[in-house]
Amino acid sequence: MRVRITAATGVLLLAALTACGGNGDDSSSKPEAAPTSEPAQSSEPSAGTVEESAKLGTPARTTGDGGTGVLEITPDTVVFTKQGGSETSANGTFVVVTMKDKAMTAVAADEPAPITGQGWKWMAPDGEMIGWDSGNSTSVTLGKFENADPVQPGAWQWRSQVFDLTPEQAKGGVLIYIDGEDKAHRWQMPSTDSGPNVAAVKKELQP
Repeated sequence: MRVRITAATGVLLLAALTACGGNGDDSSSKPEAAPTSEPAQSSEPSAGTVEESAKLGTPARTTGDGGTGVLEITPDTVVFTKQGGSETSANGTFVVVTMKDKAMTAVAADEPAPITGQGWKWMAPDGEMIGWDSGNSTSVTLGKFENADPVQPGAWQWRSQVFDLTPEQAKGGVLIYIDGEDKAHRWQMPSTDSGPNVAAVKKELQP
């Protein structure tokens, strides 16, 4: 009698286990897939990345002084000269760059004042940064290219920047503009007079 009870109990236990196991497709019995560890993608440049420089004549949308408005700035002409009007380059070469500033929003926009650390700079081939007040650069006048008022909505104006450089600094340099949000815009500069306003700039530079 004891043997029969044990056997019956075994049959019931086997039936219960079979019902719980089903057809073996219970997902809870499968091991979880190991999470993948792919590196996160980022649109930001990695440390040490240098933004590619644009060519002379390429426009850049920049933030105006104090973060107000948007200026589309297009450096379009570069002239190399030792003499600028009545001034002689202290370092050997005046580099004169003219640019077209166009307001792109419904508010007036202006370039930041250079004394703020923003505005225009020249990066020599060896990486040295030269500011707006190098040598005798501030003594060179350019007439029609010297507008300095805020650019009104829908309007544009000519501006210019002069650097007083050594011949080595002038050749193959990069023009850099730091806008009202401290973003740097870069243009690779030719080593010879280039652009549509070369003749007009030279006329303004005559003594």
